[in-house]
Amino acid sequence: MADTSGTLDTTTRDRERRVSRTFVKLADTLVADFDISEFLNTLAEECADLLGVTAVGVILLNPRGGLEVAATSTHQARLLELFAVETDDGPCVDCVRGGTAVFCEDLGGEAHRWPRFRAAAHECGFKSAQALPMRLRDQIVGVLTLLGSQPGGADPDDVELAQAMADVATIGILQQRSIETGDRLTGQLQTALNSRVVIEQAKGVLAERGSLTMNEAFTRLRGYSRTNNLRLTELAHSIAEGTTDLRSVLAHPG
Repeated sequence: MADTSGTLDTTTRDRERRVSRTFVKLADTLVADFDISEFLNTLAEECADLLGVTAVGVILLNPRGGLEVAATSTHQARLLELFAVETDDGPCVDCVRGGTAVFCEDLGGEAHRWPRFRAAAHECGFKSAQALPMRLRDQIVGVLTLLGSQPGGADPDDVELAQAMADVATIGILQQRSIETGDRLTGQLQTALNSRVVIEQAKGVLAERGSLTMNEAFTRLRGYSRTNNLRLTELAHSIAEGTTDLRSVLAHPG
């Protein structure tokens, strides 16, 4: 009998390297050109490749609490996941709503549990589904679903690996959302600061031209903007740039 231990060791080491590279990809979300769609497609495709399942799907919760298909490894998986979201039916939906894993090793035996999903899965060629939550403590962001063309599904070790990949991806998603929120807040703050600067400039122009105090200048500025249905910042810009008739603004009673 031929000794296959060397081949098995090589195969194992190769898989371990691929797993390591996948975790590095999923953890690297701080790059300048980070793309959430590419990130989730990587998650789906790498899971399908490493775990040997037929297909993988990723469904995320949107800010309104609705479900959206974010990535799939095959077209058939996309059709099934879209159907699950549309009908609010299936192990993936139960998983993301409940926040716990939902396994079905034989969809043929779940006619009463998920009748519509089971029929759709059969049409798409899937006979098993293992839905894993994408969550960090109490915050659920979505679900990673492993789909199989045969009953049984992935073995426990592979399911554990898939859950670890889902956990790392969840941290990446939440980290990116935090960065985006921070960027938006920073942008809003900078806009507010810029607006305040130009308003102060306009007040200075009005105070100098009309021999007014800064408070009196602001009263004229605000009153004129309200009377003429103008945004205060836009009016201030035009005054600072010298494109507005200052006499009209100064003549306003405030």
